[in-house]
Amino acid sequence: MAEMGEILAELRKDKHLLQKDLADFLSISIGTVSNYETGAHEPDFETLCKLADFFQVSTDYLLGRTDLPYDVKKLNEPIRDGITISDITHTLLNMSRENLDSVLEYMELLTYKNKMIAEKNSYGSSLKSNRRNNEKRK
Repeated sequence: MAEMGEILAELRKDKHLLQKDLADFLSISIGTVSNYETGAHEPDFETLCKLADFFQVSTDYLLGRTDLPYDVKKLNEPIRDGITISDITHTLLNMSRENLDSVLEYMELLTYKNKMIAEKNSYGSSLKSNRRNNEKRK
């Protein structure tokens, strides 16, 4: 897993922010942000929490303890009919191996189906675009 400084720099760059932008948000110096990113220093607990909230990731992700960037708050938000990602995870962790294998196979099928739908929509859009271009030429 990556070090916190690398993760912080990547998150900042993904948002197209300069070290100055992050320093201004945190009310710290650019040098301090640079030290965080190079691993020379680590943020205190309060700053770590501010960074996690700002980038909408978990502190565990920032610390390099997990590859999953999701903020725990997101895992506890209902996604449908009051069911949360945490509920689904709990259910999966308590399933028999056989049932878990069935769920994973079904997930693969749904992923494939979504991919096919996306490709079909993309193909249909390019056909419509080609027709419009041909009509304009006439």
